[in-house]
Amino acid sequence: MGAVEAEPVQQQRQQLVEVARQMNACGVNQGTSGNLSLRIDGGLLITPSSLPYEQMEAPDLVAISFEGESLVADQRRPSSEWRLHADLLRHRPDAEAVVHCHSVHATALACHGMAIPSFHYMVVAAGGADIRCADYATFGTQQLSDLALAALQDRRACLMAHHGQVSLGASLPQALALAIEVETLARMYLQARLLGEPPLLSGEQIAAVERQFTGLSYGQADAP
Repeated sequence: MGAVEAEPVQQQRQQLVEVARQMNACGVNQGTSGNLSLRIDGGLLITPSSLPYEQMEAPDLVAISFEGESLVADQRRPSSEWRLHADLLRHRPDAEAVVHCHSVHATALACHGMAIPSFHYMVVAAGGADIRCADYATFGTQQLSDLALAALQDRRACLMAHHGQVSLGASLPQALALAIEVETLARMYLQARLLGEPPLLSGEQIAAVERQFTGLSYGQADAP
C-alpha cells in the first residue's frame, strides 16, 4: 500500500469506524473490549488497541498483513486480538469481515463453556445445528485462534469460553448482524432454561430450516 491509500480503502476505513460505533451503541459490546476487522488487499484493517470507539477516526485504523506486519508507516498499535482476526480471514476465504465482542448473555454461556443448541431454528443463521463454544485460551495467543477456527468449522459464529463471541460475514454489517443474532439467541436460551432445559429441534427439522434459508438466501444481504 502506498503513502496515499486508494479510495476504496478509505471507504472501508470509514465503514469500519461506523460499524464499530454501532456495535457498542446496539449493546453487544462495552468500552474498548471488542474489536473488528475487514479484509483488504494484502491483509486486513483492524481497530486499534485501547482507543474508545467514540474517539476513533478512520486514520486510527491499523492496516496489517496476515502475519501482523504493518502495511502503513507510523500507525497505532493494532488490537491485542489481531492474531485471531488475521487467522480467521486467512483461513476463511468466505469471510470478508470479523466481529468479536463481549455481549453479556453470550459471554455468560461462554463462561460455563456452553454451546447454544438447536432450541430455536435461528441457530441455523450461524451455519448449522448449534453455535459451538471454543475451549478457553489466553487472549491474543495462537492457541486462541486455533481453538476458534476449530469451533467455526462449517459455522459463521462461535462462543469463546470465559471470553465472548466471534462472528464472520461477507461484510461488516453482515458480521455485526450475526453477532446481534447470537446475543439474542443466547438471551432466549438462558430465559428458556429457567423453565428447564428446552426441547431441541431434530436433525430433520434443522435440515428443513437450512433448505428454507438457502432458498431465501437468508443472511446474505447486508443489514440496513
